[in-house]
Amino acid sequence: MRLVVVSHKPCWRSAASPSGYATDGGFPMQMRALSELVDATTVVVPCDDAGARAGEMPLTGHHLTVVPLRPPAGRGLRRKLLLPLWIVRALPVLARELRRADAVHAPIPGDVGTVGLLLALAMRKPLFVRHCGNWSVRVTAAERFWGWLLERAAGGRTVVLTTGGAPEPPSSRNPELRWIFSTSVTSAELQRYGTPRTAPHADGPRLVITCRQEEKKGTGVVVRALPLLRERFPGIRLDVVGDGVDLERFRRLAAELGVADRVSFHGRVDHVGVVALLRRADVFCFPTAASEGFPKVVLEAMACGLPVVTTPVSVLPQLLAGGGGILIQRAAPAEVADAVRTCLATDAAYARLSAAAVATAGSYSLEAWRDTIGGHLSERWGPLRRHA
Repeated sequence: MRLVVVSHKPCWRSAASPSGYATDGGFPMQMRALSELVDATTVVVPCDDAGARAGEMPLTGHHLTVVPLRPPAGRGLRRKLLLPLWIVRALPVLARELRRADAVHAPIPGDVGTVGLLLALAMRKPLFVRHCGNWSVRVTAAERFWGWLLERAAGGRTVVLTTGGAPEPPSSRNPELRWIFSTSVTSAELQRYGTPRTAPHADGPRLVITCRQEEKKGTGVVVRALPLLRERFPGIRLDVVGDGVDLERFRRLAAELGVADRVSFHGRVDHVGVVALLRRADVFCFPTAASEGFPKVVLEAMACGLPVVTTPVSVLPQLLAGGGGILIQRAAPAEVADAVRTCLATDAAYARLSAAAVATAGSYSLEAWRDTIGGHLSERWGPLRRHA
């Protein structure tokens, strides 16, 4: 089977990648895992000619090739206005690749993935849609459209998996929609890093947050919590990992609060670098107020034995149900500080939280994610590999 993936994920040329292209985040790891299910995979994504970038990972896999598209122009409203022109230019390439495909995978939200989804439906191709946003929150017109369309399209040779988790199915209108978790942690990493901690660092606790640096993700809340924690933990440190529109504002905030010497801003870091920073930390803080689907970085932190302090958003209460951290009700500095104090109250309490975090992460390996998806697809499409 030849699977064509159509995604909005920005990629770029890279001489270090076997496919000639690279990107960042969990996308390359998940594409590699999906490629192991089928005979060949073609990833159709917007690509530019820029050279190596910080935090890049090669986009590669089992018989995986990349077909580049010119990136859509602009951002925000300008991108939306110019998208019809981009579609006209990209349509010949998209139509050619989908005609050659035995099946199509369209991750959404995302404008490029949506174009691929609609084209696959029009061409009556076996279709796998993975909704990677917060399925339960539909604020924008696009979110309402995706929900409406997927509830009507799921079934037959169209497999729809929504990222998240709950005791009840995603849709009461269409039982064909199923939940799927999201992860980028391999079984080997779980074995290598999944040793419960017995105590935090003796020279002062180290907090870490990894995310897009935007206000709603919670970095500002954690920075504001540091002055509240400094008296009890004089050696406290914070690692901020990731890039984003508010990164410079968080730098200024740390300076204004007099904690700039306690905060290290690492910018964009690759997967290996993220794991290294998690392994040297003591507590993972993620007081998000954003619309989350299934934050992979929380699982990465738990896999490294870190107790997690987070908010009851999306699937996060489910992940912490096993006792791997503290759930706070509001993304507020005082609540973050109280939760960190609870995590670090005694070595025994800290060890219990760490052990529970590792146990929870063990159920969410990248291989389990791949095989769960493979089971859903083979149930509807038949054998996925013609050649062993």
